[in-house]
Amino acid sequence: MRKLNGLDWIALVLVIIGGLNWGLVGLFKFDLVAAIFGDMSAISRVVYTLVGIAALYGAAIAAKLGKK
Repeated sequence: MRKLNGLDWIALVLVIIGGLNWGLVGLFKFDLVAAIFGDMSAISRVVYTLVGIAALYGAAIAAKLGKK
């Protein structure tokens, strides 16, 4: 089994943040990222983009792990 490198950890943390944020949106209609950084502010959009990229990266890792 391979160990996680720094990029893997960053992606994992971002995916967890995104998942928790979507959970809050779904359960309470509360967007934590928007509450902290402003509704669709430049920094909010950066956070959302990074979470999306991290999810794609995580999907690629999952595909690699599934082939072993």
